Amino acid sequence: MRILVYGAGVLGGNLASNLYRQGKDVTLLARGKWYEEIKRNGLSIHHYFGRKTNVKIPVISGLRSDDIYDVIFVVVRYTQIDSVVQPLKDNASRNIVFVGNNLKTDELTSALSEKTVLFAFAMSAGHREKDYIRSVSLNKITVGNTKGTSSQENFIRNVFSGTNFKVVYESNMTDWLICHAASVIPIAFACYYANGDIKKLKRDKAYINRIMDATIAAYTVLEDNGHEIMPDSDKDFRNPKFKKKYTPFYQFIFATKLGKLCTSDHAMNAVDEMSALNRDFKAYIGQYGDIPKQWTDLERDTNGYLV
Repeated sequence: MRILVYGAGVLGGNLASNLYRQGKDVTLLARGKWYEEIKRNGLSIHHYFGRKTNVKIPVISGLRSDDIYDVIFVVVRYTQIDSVVQPLKDNASRNIVFVGNNLKTDELTSALSEKTVLFAFAMSAGHREKDYIRSVSLNKITVGNTKGTSSQENFIRNVFSGTNFKVVYESNMTDWLICHAASVIPIAFACYYANGDIKKLKRDKAYINRIMDATIAAYTVLEDNGHEIMPDSDKDFRNPKFKKKYTPFYQFIFATKLGKLCTSDHAMNAVDEMSALNRDFKAYIGQYGDIPKQWTDLERDTNGYLV
């Protein structure tokens, strides 16, 4: 099975490296100096837990229309998604999986209507240095179809067969990704509020409550208008004990180097992406009425980072 990972940032690099090192036929698409670096020296990843890996993975700088893969994992920043639609249309590969933050599931499914389009989120984070990726990867991916379209679970499990990836298949990735945005964007707001120094927030329970209030308010709008709240652990968001359950999680990510790697390292280096995600999220829930005040108040206190 031929696999292309279209995009060689943190998520794409980890996905390609992990699959390649486990015997899969993987090609990586990278651009510019990063393409030259990988072609010359291999793909290097410095893992948070101490390991360093380097693989001489096949790498290309562009996608030809006749270069056909069994599956293409598109792993680019949210702001770059629109730019890859035409190359994907022109290519004869049939199976496309968009990996990462995404609020354009319906739009992309329609634009690529002649293909099977799936969506996913991989559990890895970090940042890219000049000649290597610094990251943590849990080898877990949530992937699936949009509600009302055909399940591709057997195909996806075949793609990852023989690897140590934990694959969670979902049949409603639109709501999964919307709910993910509702919980991730307020954390990005927190990074901007603290100017990247998130350790200062680890004991600020009042601000942590504000983060959760924004997410709960967004969840309320979504559920009240027919969306499923996902994952299952968040379905009890209306329970008064919900915030108590999650307070230790926020304290952990604000207090640790691992939390910094997973949150502020990305948020501070991807202001344009998080700004676009926030704009599109507000437009999405705005169709149901006013944006919750808990959200706009948190958004306001971001020190001018949002664009």
